[in-house]
Amino acid sequence: MRTNRICEVLRHLAAIALAAGLIFSSAHAQQASADPATSVPQTWQMLDYLAADYAGAVHQGQVVSASEYDEMREFARHARERVQALPPSAATPTLHAQADQLVALIDAKAPEADVARQAHALTDTLLQAYPIPTAPTKAPDLARGAAVYQSQCAICHGATGHGDGPAGKQLSPPPIDFTNVERADQRSALSLYEVITQGVAGTPMASFADRLSSDERWSLAYYVGTLAYPAATAQGAQAWHDDARARGAIASPNELARARVSELADAVGGTAQARLIVGYLRAHPQAIHEALAGIPLARTRIADSVRVFRDGKAEEARQLALSAYLDGVEPEEARLDARNAPLRGQIETAMGAYRTSLSNGASSDAVAAQAHEVDGLLAQAQSLLSESAASPMTTFIGALTILVREGLEALLVVVALLAFLRKADRHDATRYVHAGWVLALLAGAATWAVASYAISISGASRELTEGLSSLFAAAVLLGVGLWMHQKSIGGRWQSYLKAKMTTALNRRSAWFVFGLTFISVYREVFETILFYTALWNEGQGQWLLAGLGVGAIIIGFIAWLLLRTSQRLPLGLFFSISSVVIAALAIVLTGKGVAALQEAGWTSVTVAPVPSIDLLGIYPTWQSLLAQLAVALMLAFGFAFNRWRARTA
Repeated sequence: MRTNRICEVLRHLAAIALAAGLIFSSAHAQQASADPATSVPQTWQMLDYLAADYAGAVHQGQVVSASEYDEMREFARHARERVQALPPSAATPTLHAQADQLVALIDAKAPEADVARQAHALTDTLLQAYPIPTAPTKAPDLARGAAVYQSQCAICHGATGHGDGPAGKQLSPPPIDFTNVERADQRSALSLYEVITQGVAGTPMASFADRLSSDERWSLAYYVGTLAYPAATAQGAQAWHDDARARGAIASPNELARARVSELADAVGGTAQARLIVGYLRAHPQAIHEALAGIPLARTRIADSVRVFRDGKAEEARQLALSAYLDGVEPEEARLDARNAPLRGQIETAMGAYRTSLSNGASSDAVAAQAHEVDGLLAQAQSLLSESAASPMTTFIGALTILVREGLEALLVVVALLAFLRKADRHDATRYVHAGWVLALLAGAATWAVASYAISISGASRELTEGLSSLFAAAVLLGVGLWMHQKSIGGRWQSYLKAKMTTALNRRSAWFVFGLTFISVYREVFETILFYTALWNEGQGQWLLAGLGVGAIIIGFIAWLLLRTSQRLPLGLFFSISSVVIAALAIVLTGKGVAALQEAGWTSVTVAPVPSIDLLGIYPTWQSLLAQLAVALMLAFGFAFNRWRARTA
């Protein structure tokens, strides 16, 4: 009882002192708030303090300390005034509404959990609207933090953090007891960092910004944040490594810095589990940095890009944003595509547009807003991928659709070439087509072996391979389509076939047929194998093989059907249909080629208001759409010119 009474007195005195500091500074609030870089951290600190200390004023709807309750009401109003004085932004209406709701909850003596939840929601919106650094740039050094604590803090807060240091006994209000678990559950490492950086107005807690570097303040904050959870060692490590929900909730340095036990408890199945995980990660923050891969890595790189962009390093920011996609998202593309293909397309487009903004000198606020949008999409992807392994049916459908989708384009080229050669009665030349697609499959298998056992194919290499091969194939198909259309009108196919049937296929034509077949098939095999490699790691190998087998049967049936149908078509109609199909493929591959180069960072991205249709090579960017329009116009002009020449002849 005596300990509880002491804690209550401590909370009461701290609230009085902090409120006095707020009243003293209120005359300057409007001027200070003109600069979000100064006002936002202070306002965030106020709200965080309120969330932690409101429980000392109200319990189960009853005021347990009238004076402290009055302080909390005044405290919330000061926070609202600061929020209202911030420069306008897109989030201003939401911020005002949340601040009003917080004041209303406190006036209504709402439960402690509701007030804490509302205060934290307001702080989250505040940071989204006016981003400030919320995480250390490198893993904090806990040993350094402990040394700084003993030299700078122990004299007041005590050697073990109980608030019983020799100098602290003379202070009013007394120093905080860092080992108070209930209070620690409401605090994040960022909360502690802000107090260390700014101090607490009206109390003996002064700012350490001039005495300690930012890295030292972060190390001290993380060390102090472990004092309430001394048992989080081996048990915490196991809880972190075994709990996919925890790894999904805390997957970046930003999320660790802002993590609170009170908020994490619902996600990981209880307060005890949350304390183990938070205590362990604060004591071993390098665990987050070492585990960064995939989507968490992408989110971290995006956050880093915003930070360096604000420092005036636009090119470094662009490289970080590019790495976020190539090193973070691209390796997870197959898994994400199998579970939510539209989300994958949204992420690609949003990240491309974000890189373009970084290159085009957009304002810091605009860049931060776009980064927040990208991070929201990545958070959805992270949540999706952090769930249990894909179901057998998801893996089966993913394997099936990938093969059919990627193989259809190559199949149409191969079938068109085979059908043409057979129509021309050049069965001797079909061996070059078969050699092309067989060698493409073997080259794809070799690519898989090299990627699996020798080197890791980077995202940039993959996108460049896809992009350049797509554009090369599109250019060749553009010429083939125009040529076939020319032969399809005015009876020209008759004279052409008559001439070709009397001569052998020359070396240049043979290599052309082989090269077009190889490139068209290999670009699809290359992407498909990398997709399957990622899906194989989902642990549903038998279902993946089943999907691949069914997909191969479907592809084989389509090939048989197309070849059989083409044999029955009149020659003129065959040439006409083939020219249209090949022309359409040229447009599709142009869109895919430009999109791949955008993902590799070779071209900019400007979002266009159109849906993403991957099968047709249509993507919501003006660059890919205009490239496709240019190819379509060339084809239209070429077809019109062919018809004009046929009429004049």
